[in-house]
Amino acid sequence: MKKALVLMLVGLSVAGCTQTEKGAGIGAASGAIIGGALTGNVRGAAVGAAIGGVSGAIIGNVSEQPGQCYYRDRYGRRYIDDCPRRY
Repeated sequence: MKKALVLMLVGLSVAGCTQTEKGAGIGAASGAIIGGALTGNVRGAAVGAAIGGVSGAIIGNVSEQPGQCYYRDRYGRRYIDDCPRRY
């Protein structure tokens, strides 16, 4: 019962966030889990959370911009440009 209550409170607290904030939160949580699992220590979890949070914020920010899409070129660099027609 306590777990369900905590999950409901977390869900309600995220409901008022912007897409950028949601993306940062989800990215940070995912990065912390993956970083901690791969390295087995807190430092790896912290680095994973930082990288995931920044990446999630960037992706969330793009989703707030109508008509803008997030791309990656062949060298791995990320950029934002107009979406293709009928997208």
